[in-house]
Amino acid sequence: MNRRLLLAALPALTLLLAAAPHKRLRPVSAPALIPLADSVHVLVETELGPIELDLDGKHAPVSTANFLRYVDTRRFDGITFYRAMRLAFGDQPNGLIQGGQRNVRLRFPGIAHEPTSQTGLRHVAGALSMARYAPGTATADFSILLADMPALDADPASADPETQAGYAVFGHVAAGMEVVRKIWDAPLSPTAGDGALRGQMLEPPVKVLRVRRMPAIAAG
Repeated sequence: MNRRLLLAALPALTLLLAAAPHKRLRPVSAPALIPLADSVHVLVETELGPIELDLDGKHAPVSTANFLRYVDTRRFDGITFYRAMRLAFGDQPNGLIQGGQRNVRLRFPGIAHEPTSQTGLRHVAGALSMARYAPGTATADFSILLADMPALDADPASADPETQAGYAVFGHVAAGMEVVRKIWDAPLSPTAGDGALRGQMLEPPVKVLRVRRMPAIAAG
């Protein structure tokens, strides 16, 4: 697998509206802290069907707590999956879908990066991964992988800082990969998107109706 090609194809859109002057943004207060379980289950209800997520609070507590802040304050209600990256090489389907809160006024500050070299998590099919620009800029955009993409894992031995950092995995899809595939297969705009993103924007985007925590799964 061509690691450089994958990294070039995955510029995160977390700061898409960052050109807006920061002083004009409405201050956002953080929600009350809630004890974080090792595993937190979340239901994402989309217009194409439900996706159940299992967030890994044990190995990726920073990314998981950040995601839950948006869930608990209902800032993920009404967001969209707006991107489908389709890679022509490898076993199909190969690529990812990306979604998140694109209204910069409703974003919390960027979070500390949790590289896979520290968490032990991996970019495998069904993995949830934080979108970002530089490490420490991840906010409210995330991806769901359709296939294993180890090129997105951190590689501390690399001479390239981006490759060293990789992207942060913080959970996986517990149920609903068929819905993820429907989103990935949805129509694309041939002209929307800049640079490597051109031709990857869903038209229309797939709407997320609501995102809520699910009851914890009882141990067997």
